[in-house]
Amino acid sequence: MEKTLGSKEHRALIDFLVQQRERLGMTQSGLADAIGEYQSFVARLESGQRRLDVIELLRLAEVLKFDAKALLGDLQKLGN
Repeated sequence: MEKTLGSKEHRALIDFLVQQRERLGMTQSGLADAIGEYQSFVARLESGQRRLDVIELLRLAEVLKFDAKALLGDLQKLGN
């Protein structure tokens, strides 16, 4: 299996998360507060330096108001 950091799917995921956060008018600090993390966690995530586990994705989906299942389907199509 190839490394996922830096892949087109990972970049698409990061771009989507940043767009959702900005669409809601949230700062990195505001998102970090909402998910119980430090701002540096969000910064590392958004810069592509950090992977995201499934539980974290579900929490982000709740806070950023998106359908995680639909997002995963879109990412899967991108990889094919």
